Amino acid sequence: MRAAAAVLSFVLAIIVAPSAPAAAAQLPGGKATYVVSQGHLKAASNENWVRLGSYRFAANGTVTSALYLWWQRHPVARQRTGLVPDSGCTTKAGGAQSRPRMCEVLTAGGFTGAPDESRTGTYTMSGNVLTIRWKIAQTWTEQWYVRPSPDGKLARLDLKSSTLATHGYGYGSNAALGTRRAMSSVKAFPGSLRQDLTSWAGGKITTAGNQPFGLSAFRACSTTTTCLTYLQPSSNSACQKEGGCPHYGGGTRANISSIQYYLTKISNSDRRDTLWHWCTCLAMERREFCYTGNSHVKPLMQIIDDTGAFRGWVGAEASFSTGGSRAQDMMAVLRITDFH
Repeated sequence: MRAAAAVLSFVLAIIVAPSAPAAAAQLPGGKATYVVSQGHLKAASNENWVRLGSYRFAANGTVTSALYLWWQRHPVARQRTGLVPDSGCTTKAGGAQSRPRMCEVLTAGGFTGAPDESRTGTYTMSGNVLTIRWKIAQTWTEQWYVRPSPDGKLARLDLKSSTLATHGYGYGSNAALGTRRAMSSVKAFPGSLRQDLTSWAGGKITTAGNQPFGLSAFRACSTTTTCLTYLQPSSNSACQKEGGCPHYGGGTRANISSIQYYLTKISNSDRRDTLWHWCTCLAMERREFCYTGNSHVKPLMQIIDDTGAFRGWVGAEASFSTGGSRAQDMMAVLRITDFH
């Protein structure tokens, strides 16, 4: 009987013994928060879309996203930000100037409000490949290569495959998503920023890489925490006579090919910034001081590293044609950073 009791006690011990806790998931690149830009950009399609926002990874293997969506199926008008850069970095005069015009900055529709969508999913790491499976009605799986920065303060996501997206960029750290840097810190960035992007316009896909982004050329406004501006004096390819400026653009007697650039913050409490730019000659053709046509609106999310330092942006372009023709839309996914 004692032997039987001993066996029974052993069996009961196996049954009631607490199970070992599940192993914590490996955070991608050891980073919990990412800013992400991705898009479905195909030449033959007029239903392309771009998304911009954040991914948050938890140690229990779950991931949460908060994203802004711009889709040719549901085009939205450009939106006023309420910000008019001051006279320290803009001018009320027309003609040839060293400063951009004093205009209210525009951004993509909806970007001044809350994200359009949120979703949850699960993730796993295998070597340097991150796999995300979103818990939504349709199948949506993403795979990204995870690349740590040389200094270990950032991790980069390079899109490997996706059920729905064709292009994407992501950057992560352990800084909270509420951490952002003022434009004074952006202006003071000591490194060299370069841009990579894939864009769609007129049924054509254009890819450009390693383009210098001349942050040092931007002028600080008096409200330096809010905005930077730059008047590019001339362009070799944009703002030409053939590009919608038959009277004032490059190649005409007026020969004006300058570009008005505005870089401003959208929020004090998260990573949102925006880049707005347009050819001066386009406003002149319409007898406008501030251009109301098909300007470029590029929402941005700041890349912040583990120390809270600014390291660039991921962004998207969502410039829907004011004339209603989807063939005239301009869409893109992009990154501007020192870590490629």
